[in-house]
Amino acid sequence: MTYKKITTILTLIILIITQSCKKKDDCEDLECFTPPSPFGFELVDKLTGENLFTNGTFKSIDIKVINLDDQSNVEFTFIDENDYNIIQINTIGWKTETVNYSINISNESIFELFVNAERLNGECCNYTEYKEIRIKNSEFELNQNSGIYRILVD
Repeated sequence: MTYKKITTILTLIILIITQSCKKKDDCEDLECFTPPSPFGFELVDKLTGENLFTNGTFKSIDIKVINLDDQSNVEFTFIDENDYNIIQINTIGWKTETVNYSINISNESIFELFVNAERLNGECCNYTEYKEIRIKNSEFELNQNSGIYRILVD
């Protein structure tokens, strides 16, 4: 073997060894944005199962979400595409917090929402873990597939 071939082989071996021993940060190339899951609520007639916004019983302009701790208004979205008619709250869980909200229609409390959320640091990404979720003053059903709570209104 010639000196040039030996040098080339040794250079390749050293290059392979140093590359394989290089500690790589597993998260370095990972784009990570893990927002907390939103809370969605469909208000339905307890007897018929009809959506109360779709059938005209409630109007979206009459919705207020109130923070019971300080009586401030809470931001929410009303999704009315294709008569979907869902109240969605996206503000919970961006930080570790406990919230206590009242969802009102025309100044009448329909139900209260209590959430204990903890924002955690994962190996690569931050995420939210909901320690406790309670819906008070109303019966409800949770659709496990969509994550939408159906609030059963008398």
